[in-house]
Amino acid sequence: MSSPPAPSSAKSSAFAGPIVLCLLVLLIHMAISGGRVAVSLTALELKRSTFEVGILIAVFALLPMLLSVKAGRLLDQIGPWRPMRASAFVVIFGTILPWIWQDFAALVISAACVGIGHMIFQIAVQRQMGMSAGEERLRNFSWLSLSMATSGLLGPLLAGISIDYLGHRAVFALLAISPVICVFGLYRVRTYLKTSHKPPAAVSETKQSVTDLISSPKLRRVYMANMLLSSAWDTHMFVVPIFGVMVGLSATTIGLILAAFAAATIVIRLALPLLQHRVRPWQLIHFALLATGLNFVLYPFFEQVWILMTLSFVLGLGLGSTQPSILALLQQNAPAGRAGEAFGLRMALINGCQVTLPLAFGALGAIIGIMPLFWLTAVGLGAGRWFTRHAETDKKSEGGPPSSAPPPPPNPTTTT
Repeated sequence: MSSPPAPSSAKSSAFAGPIVLCLLVLLIHMAISGGRVAVSLTALELKRSTFEVGILIAVFALLPMLLSVKAGRLLDQIGPWRPMRASAFVVIFGTILPWIWQDFAALVISAACVGIGHMIFQIAVQRQMGMSAGEERLRNFSWLSLSMATSGLLGPLLAGISIDYLGHRAVFALLAISPVICVFGLYRVRTYLKTSHKPPAAVSETKQSVTDLISSPKLRRVYMANMLLSSAWDTHMFVVPIFGVMVGLSATTIGLILAAFAAATIVIRLALPLLQHRVRPWQLIHFALLATGLNFVLYPFFEQVWILMTLSFVLGLGLGSTQPSILALLQQNAPAGRAGEAFGLRMALINGCQVTLPLAFGALGAIIGIMPLFWLTAVGLGAGRWFTRHAETDKKSEGGPPSSAPPPPPNPTTTT
């Protein structure tokens, strides 16, 4: 006569679902993190100019910059299952095409497909992770950030080794394996994805505008901090290789400096579950803005490899610590039923920086040199800390532990 332990089953699903999604994101993100390296080196192998290589890298972010908000709205309306499945197939096509057709046009199409597919998949997973509450939401976003950091290290490593030992064509076949595995994984969690979506009636009845999100002071602060921290990340990856060549470092040494940064992002994301019990999200973001800004001030004064690796590692700790907090704050402060759109706007702003920043800093570097670029970035981070100075006093904008008020009753149609 006794019924099955439904609460225990729901709790198990709430734990297993996010873990599986993090593994799927890792597989999809490997395609883009390794794809950037593979596309760049293959273009150089095809005797293309560095300007054309820059265009290829910009293509990865161009369509996501233009379509992220619309993708977020679509996810809010129809749920994650169909967009995630379609985006995985688009990534497969993008990675496999240069294996079949070794040409600059194929590389452009590949970059566009991998970029747009990865963008839709990532927004869908971020939206899904945010459907939980309190500490569980921060835990889910921490797992997601750790999976991204891990794939950010594995993807380029796989691409570089594959090109050295198997050639520029075979690397794309290898990169296609991870999104293929992702498709099979998606079918294993399709019930979880389908039953977790219940669009509010207001989404289809109210006219939506991006200005609704930007006009919110809470969201505006989050977007500002996110743009500055993301720009600092991209600046480091763009400027350090040029600075290394300028001071006479070898390619291997430059790679070690960048690897120290990647390793630090993994270390800090492993430690985040402990930190988030003691530090509120805006405290972590403000510390990252200040520590990262100071790091950029010091960077160009040193040429010793061990000091540069240490600075790179510290920079990775600061920049790698903030993504879960930012995602949690976006989810908490987004209008009802529009979390996907809020994540889409974040993605659009990040990709906009990835398109414009290399071009702008490349032009400035030719005029004023490389060293002032570090200090310009530091000034921007300091300004961001000042702009968001009131965020910590707004308790409603905190994404930390839940308040003492009793939680609402669980919705049986929503599993997180």
